[in-house]
Amino acid sequence: MSDINEVIKKKNGYTLHIVKTEKFKTNSIVFKMKAPLDQDTVTLRGLLPHVMQSSTKSYPSTTTLRSHLDELYGANFFVDLGKKGEYHIVSMSVEIANEKFLADSEPLLQKGIEFLTEVLFNPHATDEFDPATVEKEKRNQKIRIQSVYDDKMRYANSRLVEEMCKGERFALHVNGEKDEVDAITPKALYDYYERVMQEDQFDLYVIGDVDADEVEKLCDGLMNLSERDPKRVDQGIQKQIQKENVIKEQQDVKQGKLNIGYRTHTQYGDEDYFALQVFNGIFGGFSHSKLFINVREKASLAYYAASRLESHKGLLMVMSGIESKNYDQAVGIIDEQLQAMKAGDFTSDELEQTKAVMRNQMLETIDTPRGLVEVLYQNAFAGIDIGLSDWLAKIDAATKDEVVKAANKVELDTIYFLTGTEG
Repeated sequence: MSDINEVIKKKNGYTLHIVKTEKFKTNSIVFKMKAPLDQDTVTLRGLLPHVMQSSTKSYPSTTTLRSHLDELYGANFFVDLGKKGEYHIVSMSVEIANEKFLADSEPLLQKGIEFLTEVLFNPHATDEFDPATVEKEKRNQKIRIQSVYDDKMRYANSRLVEEMCKGERFALHVNGEKDEVDAITPKALYDYYERVMQEDQFDLYVIGDVDADEVEKLCDGLMNLSERDPKRVDQGIQKQIQKENVIKEQQDVKQGKLNIGYRTHTQYGDEDYFALQVFNGIFGGFSHSKLFINVREKASLAYYAASRLESHKGLLMVMSGIESKNYDQAVGIIDEQLQAMKAGDFTSDELEQTKAVMRNQMLETIDTPRGLVEVLYQNAFAGIDIGLSDWLAKIDAATKDEVVKAANKVELDTIYFLTGTEG
Protein backbone atom coordinates (compact mmCIF):
# COMPACT_ATOMS: atom_id res chain seq x y z
CA MET A 1 0.00 0.00 0.00
CA SER A 2 2.36 2.61 -1.31
CA ASP A 3 0.09 5.53 -0.39
CA ILE A 4 0.66 4.70 3.30
CA ASN A 5 4.31 5.60 2.62
CA GLU A 6 5.51 2.01 2.92
CA VAL A 7 9.13 1.42 1.87
CA ILE A 8 9.67 -2.24 0.94
CA LYS A 9 13.18 -3.71 0.75
CA LYS A 10 13.94 -7.30 -0.26
CA LYS A 11 16.67 -8.58 2.05
CA ASN A 12 18.57 -11.83 2.46
CA GLY A 13 15.91 -14.23 3.76
CA TYR A 14 13.23 -11.66 4.63
CA THR A 15 11.38 -8.57 3.41
CA LEU A 16 11.74 -5.30 5.33
CA HIS A 17 8.74 -2.95 5.42
CA ILE A 18 9.28 0.56 6.83
CA VAL A 19 6.39 2.98 7.40
CA LYS A 20 7.41 6.49 8.43
CA THR A 21 4.51 8.19 10.20
CA GLU A 22 4.19 10.88 12.85
CA LYS A 23 0.82 9.49 13.94
CA PHE A 24 2.19 7.46 16.88
CA LYS A 25 4.29 8.29 19.95
CA THR A 26 5.73 4.76 19.88
CA ASN A 27 7.65 2.71 17.35
CA SER A 28 6.30 -0.74 16.48
CA ILE A 29 8.51 -3.61 15.31
CA VAL A 30 6.54 -6.62 14.07
CA PHE A 31 8.02 -9.86 12.74
CA LYS A 32 5.66 -12.08 10.68
CA MET A 33 6.44 -15.76 10.08
CA LYS A 34 4.41 -17.64 7.44
CA ALA A 35 4.28 -21.38 6.74
CA PRO A 36 1.59 -23.78 5.50
CA LEU A 37 -0.81 -25.17 8.09
CA ASP A 38 0.30 -28.76 8.52
CA GLN A 39 -1.11 -31.63 10.59
CA ASP A 40 2.40 -32.81 11.53
CA THR A 41 3.64 -29.43 12.82
CA VAL A 42 0.54 -27.45 13.88
CA THR A 43 0.89 -28.26 17.61
CA LEU A 44 4.66 -27.62 17.58
CA ARG A 45 4.05 -24.27 15.88
CA GLY A 46 1.32 -23.43 18.38
CA LEU A 47 3.84 -23.89 21.20
CA LEU A 48 7.02 -22.46 19.65
CA PRO A 49 6.45 -18.65 19.87
CA HIS A 50 5.37 -18.92 23.51
CA VAL A 51 8.58 -20.79 24.42
CA MET A 52 10.64 -18.25 22.45
CA GLN A 53 9.03 -15.28 24.22
CA SER A 54 9.57 -16.77 27.70
CA SER A 55 13.36 -16.57 27.80
CA THR A 56 16.51 -16.23 25.69
CA LYS A 57 20.23 -16.92 26.23
CA SER A 58 20.84 -13.37 27.50
CA TYR A 59 17.59 -13.34 29.53
CA PRO A 60 17.32 -16.95 30.75
CA SER A 61 14.10 -16.48 32.72
CA THR A 62 10.80 -14.71 32.11
CA THR A 63 11.61 -12.42 35.05
CA THR A 64 14.94 -11.22 33.59
CA LEU A 65 13.40 -10.84 30.12
CA ARG A 66 10.48 -8.74 31.42
CA SER A 67 12.83 -6.69 33.62
CA HIS A 68 14.85 -5.80 30.52
CA LEU A 69 11.66 -4.61 28.78
CA ASP A 70 10.80 -2.48 31.84
CA GLU A 71 14.23 -0.84 31.56
CA LEU A 72 13.38 0.10 27.96
CA TYR A 73 10.76 2.57 29.25
CA GLY A 74 8.19 -0.19 29.68
CA ALA A 75 8.40 -1.65 26.17
CA ASN A 76 5.68 -4.19 25.28
CA PHE A 77 6.47 -7.56 23.75
CA PHE A 78 3.87 -10.13 22.75
CA VAL A 79 3.35 -13.03 20.35
CA ASP A 80 0.27 -14.06 18.44
CA LEU A 81 -0.83 -16.92 16.19
CA GLY A 82 -3.35 -16.78 13.38
CA LYS A 83 -4.60 -18.51 10.25
CA LYS A 84 -4.81 -16.89 6.82
CA GLY A 85 -6.10 -19.16 4.11
CA GLU A 86 -4.10 -22.39 4.29
CA TYR A 87 -1.23 -20.75 6.20
CA HIS A 88 -0.21 -20.55 9.87
CA ILE A 89 1.05 -17.08 10.81
CA VAL A 90 3.21 -16.27 13.85
CA SER A 91 3.57 -12.60 14.84
CA MET A 92 6.15 -11.23 17.27
CA SER A 93 5.65 -7.59 18.22
CA VAL A 94 7.72 -5.06 20.14
CA GLU A 95 6.16 -1.69 20.95
CA ILE A 96 8.67 0.81 22.30
CA ALA A 97 8.71 4.54 23.12
CA ASN A 98 10.12 6.85 20.44
CA GLU A 99 13.28 8.43 21.87
CA LYS A 100 12.36 11.71 20.12
CA PHE A 101 9.76 12.25 22.84
CA LEU A 102 12.11 11.54 25.76
CA ALA A 103 14.59 13.83 27.49
CA ASP A 104 17.04 10.92 27.54
CA SER A 105 18.54 10.19 24.12
CA GLU A 106 18.87 6.42 24.62
CA PRO A 107 18.73 4.66 21.19
CA LEU A 108 15.46 2.85 21.93
CA LEU A 109 14.64 1.86 18.34
CA GLN A 110 17.99 0.12 18.04
CA LYS A 111 17.47 -1.59 21.41
CA GLY A 112 13.99 -2.71 20.36
CA ILE A 113 15.29 -4.32 17.15
CA GLU A 114 18.21 -5.83 19.08
CA PHE A 115 15.76 -7.34 21.57
CA LEU A 116 13.62 -8.86 18.80
CA THR A 117 16.68 -10.38 17.12
CA GLU A 118 17.77 -11.77 20.51
CA VAL A 119 14.41 -13.60 20.76
CA LEU A 120 14.64 -14.85 17.17
CA PHE A 121 18.27 -15.90 16.89
CA ASN A 122 19.45 -16.49 20.44
CA PRO A 123 16.89 -18.76 22.11
CA HIS A 124 17.32 -20.29 25.56
CA ALA A 125 18.64 -23.52 24.05
CA THR A 126 21.72 -25.49 23.08
CA ASP A 127 20.57 -28.38 20.89
CA GLU A 128 17.22 -28.38 22.70
CA PHE A 129 15.03 -25.76 24.38
CA ASP A 130 15.24 -25.28 28.14
CA PRO A 131 13.14 -28.21 29.52
CA ALA A 132 11.57 -26.21 32.38
CA THR A 133 10.40 -23.48 29.99
CA VAL A 134 8.96 -26.04 27.58
CA GLU A 135 7.03 -27.82 30.36
CA LYS A 136 5.59 -24.53 31.66
CA GLU A 137 4.49 -23.45 28.19
CA LYS A 138 3.01 -26.88 27.40
CA ARG A 139 0.71 -26.43 30.39
CA ASN A 140 -0.25 -22.98 29.11
CA GLN A 141 -0.84 -24.33 25.61
CA LYS A 142 -3.31 -26.91 26.91
CA ILE A 143 -5.14 -24.11 28.74
CA ARG A 144 -5.29 -22.04 25.52
CA ILE A 145 -6.71 -24.99 23.56
CA GLN A 146 -9.20 -25.80 26.33
CA SER A 147 -10.32 -22.16 26.51
CA VAL A 148 -11.82 -22.47 23.00
CA TYR A 149 -14.00 -25.36 24.21
CA ASP A 150 -15.07 -23.33 27.24
CA ASP A 151 -16.05 -20.28 25.16
CA LYS A 152 -19.03 -21.67 23.25
CA MET A 153 -19.10 -18.85 20.69
CA ARG A 154 -15.50 -19.59 19.67
CA TYR A 155 -16.09 -23.33 19.98
CA ALA A 156 -19.07 -23.26 17.57
CA ASN A 157 -17.06 -21.27 15.02
CA SER A 158 -14.15 -23.69 15.37
CA ARG A 159 -16.44 -26.73 14.92
CA LEU A 160 -18.05 -25.19 11.84
CA VAL A 161 -14.63 -24.74 10.23
CA GLU A 162 -13.62 -28.30 11.24
CA GLU A 163 -16.69 -29.82 9.61
CA MET A 164 -16.78 -27.52 6.59
CA CYS A 165 -13.09 -27.84 5.71
CA LYS A 166 -12.55 -31.52 6.58
CA GLY A 167 -9.42 -32.70 4.78
CA GLU A 168 -8.28 -29.11 4.11
CA ARG A 169 -5.44 -27.38 5.93
CA PHE A 170 -7.75 -24.59 7.11
CA ALA A 171 -9.57 -27.08 9.37
CA LEU A 172 -6.52 -27.28 11.68
CA HIS A 173 -6.64 -25.38 14.99
CA VAL A 174 -4.28 -22.44 15.32
CA ASN A 175 -2.93 -23.67 18.70
CA GLY A 176 -2.78 -27.32 17.66
CA GLU A 177 -4.29 -30.45 19.22
CA LYS A 178 -4.50 -30.87 23.00
CA ASP A 179 -3.71 -34.59 22.91
CA GLU A 180 -0.47 -33.94 20.99
CA VAL A 181 1.00 -31.44 23.48
CA ASP A 182 2.38 -33.88 26.08
CA ALA A 183 4.47 -35.76 23.50
CA ILE A 184 6.47 -32.65 22.48
CA THR A 185 10.06 -32.83 23.73
CA PRO A 186 12.48 -29.88 24.10
CA LYS A 187 14.61 -31.49 21.33
CA ALA A 188 11.70 -31.96 18.90
CA LEU A 189 10.66 -28.35 19.44
CA TYR A 190 14.20 -27.08 18.84
CA ASP A 191 14.49 -29.16 15.65
CA TYR A 192 11.23 -27.56 14.47
CA TYR A 193 12.55 -24.09 15.40
CA GLU A 194 15.59 -24.69 13.16
CA ARG A 195 13.28 -25.68 10.28
CA VAL A 196 11.21 -22.52 10.77
CA MET A 197 14.31 -20.32 10.67
CA GLN A 198 15.36 -21.90 7.38
CA GLU A 199 12.01 -22.32 5.59
CA ASP A 200 9.40 -19.73 6.72
CA GLN A 201 8.53 -16.61 4.76
CA PHE A 202 9.60 -13.68 6.95
CA ASP A 203 8.35 -10.08 6.86
CA LEU A 204 9.63 -7.40 9.26
CA TYR A 205 7.59 -4.22 9.80
CA VAL A 206 9.00 -1.10 11.47
CA ILE A 207 6.36 1.60 11.96
CA GLY A 208 6.72 5.03 13.56
CA ASP A 209 8.46 8.38 13.27
CA VAL A 210 11.68 6.77 12.06
CA ASP A 211 14.38 7.36 9.48
CA ALA A 212 14.12 4.68 6.77
CA ASP A 213 17.86 4.64 6.02
CA GLU A 214 18.72 4.28 9.71
CA VAL A 215 16.21 1.43 10.13
CA GLU A 216 17.59 -0.38 7.09
CA LYS A 217 21.16 0.00 8.36
CA LEU A 218 20.18 -1.33 11.82
CA CYS A 219 18.41 -4.33 10.30
CA ASP A 220 21.28 -5.07 7.92
CA GLY A 221 23.59 -5.27 10.93
CA LEU A 222 21.30 -7.43 13.08
CA MET A 223 19.19 -9.66 10.82
CA ASN A 224 21.35 -12.59 9.76
CA LEU A 225 19.18 -14.91 7.68
CA SER A 226 19.73 -17.40 4.89
CA GLU A 227 18.05 -17.18 1.49
CA ARG A 228 14.99 -19.39 1.28
CA ASP A 229 12.26 -20.59 -1.04
CA PRO A 230 9.19 -20.70 1.24
CA LYS A 231 6.72 -23.53 0.69
CA ARG A 232 3.57 -22.58 -1.14
CA VAL A 233 0.28 -24.47 -1.05
CA ASP A 234 -2.90 -24.25 -3.08
CA GLN A 235 -5.50 -22.10 -1.26
CA GLY A 236 -8.12 -24.54 -2.58
CA ILE A 237 -11.13 -22.24 -2.83
CA GLN A 238 -12.73 -24.09 -5.76
CA LYS A 239 -14.11 -27.01 -3.73
CA GLN A 240 -17.31 -28.29 -5.33
CA ILE A 241 -20.16 -28.80 -2.88
CA GLN A 242 -21.97 -32.08 -3.49
CA LYS A 243 -24.62 -31.54 -0.82
CA GLU A 244 -25.23 -29.26 2.13
CA ASN A 245 -23.84 -30.55 5.39
CA VAL A 246 -25.92 -30.22 8.60
CA ILE A 247 -24.26 -30.97 11.95
CA LYS A 248 -26.14 -30.79 15.28
CA GLU A 249 -24.28 -31.22 18.54
CA GLN A 250 -25.73 -31.30 22.06
CA GLN A 251 -24.04 -29.84 25.11
CA ASP A 252 -25.16 -28.33 28.38
CA VAL A 253 -25.59 -24.79 27.00
CA LYS A 254 -28.35 -22.29 27.75
CA GLN A 255 -28.11 -20.55 24.38
CA GLY A 256 -27.86 -22.38 21.07
CA LYS A 257 -25.09 -21.39 18.65
CA LEU A 258 -26.06 -21.44 14.99
CA ASN A 259 -23.07 -21.06 12.66
CA ILE A 260 -23.40 -21.35 8.89
CA GLY A 261 -20.52 -21.61 6.42
CA TYR A 262 -20.60 -20.69 2.73
CA ARG A 263 -18.06 -20.87 -0.10
CA THR A 264 -17.72 -17.49 -1.84
CA HIS A 265 -15.45 -18.70 -4.71
CA THR A 266 -13.71 -15.31 -4.41
CA GLN A 267 -10.52 -14.41 -2.56
CA TYR A 268 -8.28 -11.43 -1.84
CA GLY A 269 -7.00 -9.89 -5.07
CA ASP A 270 -9.76 -11.29 -7.30
CA GLU A 271 -11.62 -8.84 -9.51
CA ASP A 272 -14.88 -9.24 -7.56
CA TYR A 273 -13.20 -9.14 -4.11
CA PHE A 274 -14.36 -5.55 -3.48
CA ALA A 275 -17.95 -6.28 -4.52
CA LEU A 276 -17.91 -9.30 -2.16
CA GLN A 277 -16.74 -7.06 0.70
CA VAL A 278 -19.65 -4.70 0.05
CA PHE A 279 -22.03 -7.68 -0.19
CA ASN A 280 -20.90 -8.86 3.25
CA GLY A 281 -21.35 -5.36 4.68
CA ILE A 282 -24.99 -5.22 3.54
CA PHE A 283 -25.67 -8.88 4.38
CA GLY A 284 -24.25 -9.21 7.90
CA GLY A 285 -21.10 -7.21 8.51
CA PHE A 286 -22.55 -4.26 10.46
CA SER A 287 -25.35 -3.22 12.81
CA HIS A 288 -27.38 -1.85 9.87
CA SER A 289 -27.05 -5.15 7.96
CA LYS A 290 -29.87 -7.48 6.92
CA LEU A 291 -28.97 -10.22 9.40
CA PHE A 292 -28.87 -7.85 12.37
CA ILE A 293 -32.12 -6.10 11.46
CA ASN A 294 -34.18 -9.11 10.33
CA VAL A 295 -32.93 -11.93 12.54
CA ARG A 296 -32.19 -9.99 15.72
CA GLU A 297 -34.31 -6.84 15.67
CA LYS A 298 -37.50 -7.69 13.73
CA ALA A 299 -37.93 -11.39 14.55
CA SER A 300 -36.20 -11.16 17.99
CA LEU A 301 -34.72 -14.57 17.29
CA ALA A 302 -31.05 -14.01 18.02
CA TYR A 303 -28.92 -12.52 20.77
CA TYR A 304 -26.42 -11.72 18.03
CA ALA A 305 -26.39 -12.25 14.25
CA ALA A 306 -23.47 -11.30 12.01
CA SER A 307 -21.30 -12.50 9.14
CA ARG A 308 -17.61 -12.27 8.34
CA LEU A 309 -15.35 -13.18 5.44
CA GLU A 310 -12.17 -15.23 5.44
CA SER A 311 -10.86 -13.49 2.33
CA HIS A 312 -7.74 -15.61 1.79
CA LYS A 313 -9.73 -18.85 1.86
CA GLY A 314 -12.93 -17.73 0.13
CA LEU A 315 -15.28 -18.44 3.03
CA LEU A 316 -18.25 -16.57 4.49
CA MET A 317 -19.32 -17.40 8.03
CA VAL A 318 -22.61 -16.47 9.71
CA MET A 319 -22.66 -16.54 13.52
CA SER A 320 -25.79 -16.27 15.66
CA GLY A 321 -26.92 -17.11 19.18
CA ILE A 322 -30.50 -18.42 19.37
CA GLU A 323 -32.86 -20.44 21.55
CA SER A 324 -32.84 -24.06 20.37
CA LYS A 325 -36.59 -24.05 19.59
CA ASN A 326 -36.01 -21.24 17.04
CA TYR A 327 -33.55 -23.22 14.88
CA ASP A 328 -35.78 -23.76 11.83
CA GLN A 329 -37.09 -20.20 11.84
CA ALA A 330 -33.60 -18.70 12.21
CA VAL A 331 -32.13 -20.85 9.39
CA GLY A 332 -35.08 -19.80 7.21
CA ILE A 333 -34.71 -16.07 7.84
CA ILE A 334 -30.92 -16.16 7.33
CA ASP A 335 -31.45 -17.90 3.99
CA GLU A 336 -34.11 -15.32 3.05
CA GLN A 337 -31.56 -12.52 3.56
CA LEU A 338 -29.04 -14.30 1.31
CA GLN A 339 -31.68 -14.85 -1.39
CA ALA A 340 -32.65 -11.15 -1.11
CA MET A 341 -29.00 -10.20 -1.75
CA LYS A 342 -28.85 -12.56 -4.75
CA ALA A 343 -32.04 -11.00 -6.14
CA GLY A 344 -30.69 -7.45 -5.65
CA ASP A 345 -33.29 -6.71 -2.99
CA PHE A 346 -31.39 -3.88 -1.29
CA THR A 347 -31.59 -0.12 -1.71
CA SER A 348 -29.07 2.40 -2.99
CA ASP A 349 -29.17 3.88 0.55
CA GLU A 350 -28.07 0.53 2.01
CA LEU A 351 -25.31 0.34 -0.60
CA GLU A 352 -24.00 3.84 0.12
CA GLN A 353 -24.31 3.51 3.91
CA THR A 354 -22.31 0.26 3.80
CA LYS A 355 -19.56 1.83 1.71
CA ALA A 356 -19.34 4.79 4.13
CA VAL A 357 -19.09 2.46 7.16
CA MET A 358 -16.43 0.34 5.41
CA ARG A 359 -14.41 3.44 4.59
CA ASN A 360 -14.56 4.62 8.23
CA GLN A 361 -13.71 1.16 9.52
CA MET A 362 -10.62 0.96 7.29
CA LEU A 363 -9.44 4.44 8.34
CA GLU A 364 -9.97 3.53 12.02
CA THR A 365 -8.02 0.28 11.55
CA ILE A 366 -4.94 2.01 10.16
CA ASP A 367 -5.10 4.50 13.05
CA THR A 368 -3.37 1.92 15.28
CA PRO A 369 0.08 0.41 14.60
CA ARG A 370 -1.23 -3.14 14.94
CA GLY A 371 -4.14 -2.47 12.57
CA LEU A 372 -1.82 -0.81 10.07
CA VAL A 373 0.50 -3.84 10.04
CA GLU A 374 -2.43 -6.21 9.51
CA VAL A 375 -3.73 -4.16 6.57
CA LEU A 376 -0.27 -3.98 4.96
CA TYR A 377 0.43 -7.66 5.58
CA GLN A 378 -2.57 -8.67 3.44
CA ASN A 379 -0.48 -7.64 0.41
CA ALA A 380 2.76 -9.29 1.56
CA PHE A 381 0.81 -12.46 2.34
CA ALA A 382 -0.94 -12.62 -1.02
CA GLY A 383 2.01 -11.32 -3.06
CA ILE A 384 -0.01 -8.50 -4.61
CA ASP A 385 -0.20 -4.75 -4.11
CA ILE A 386 -3.50 -3.01 -3.42
CA GLY A 387 -2.86 0.54 -2.20
CA LEU A 388 -5.10 2.19 0.40
CA SER A 389 -6.48 4.78 -2.05
CA ASP A 390 -7.02 1.95 -4.57
CA TRP A 391 -8.89 -0.11 -1.93
CA LEU A 392 -11.10 2.84 -0.99
CA ALA A 393 -11.75 3.76 -4.63
CA LYS A 394 -12.69 0.20 -5.61
CA ILE A 395 -15.05 -0.19 -2.66
CA ASP A 396 -16.63 3.12 -3.62
CA ALA A 397 -16.90 2.08 -7.29
CA ALA A 398 -18.60 -1.30 -6.61
CA THR A 399 -21.98 -1.21 -8.35
CA LYS A 400 -25.22 -2.90 -7.33
CA ASP A 401 -24.92 -5.31 -10.28
CA GLU A 402 -21.38 -6.31 -9.20
CA VAL A 403 -22.54 -6.89 -5.62
CA VAL A 404 -25.42 -9.06 -6.86
CA LYS A 405 -23.03 -11.00 -9.11
CA ALA A 406 -20.66 -11.65 -6.17
CA ALA A 407 -23.65 -12.68 -4.02
CA ASN A 408 -24.72 -15.23 -6.63
CA LYS A 409 -21.38 -17.02 -6.35
CA VAL A 410 -21.98 -17.60 -2.62
CA GLU A 411 -22.91 -21.24 -1.97
CA LEU A 412 -24.12 -22.86 1.26
CA ASP A 413 -21.70 -25.53 2.49
CA THR A 414 -22.32 -26.39 6.16
CA ILE A 415 -24.82 -25.61 8.92
CA TYR A 416 -23.49 -26.28 12.43
CA PHE A 417 -25.83 -26.03 15.43
CA LEU A 418 -24.70 -26.36 19.04
CA THR A 419 -27.89 -27.00 21.01
CA GLY A 420 -28.71 -27.49 24.69
CA THR A 421 -29.66 -30.89 26.13
CA GLU A 422 -33.40 -31.24 26.68
CA GLY A 423 -34.58 -30.18 30.14
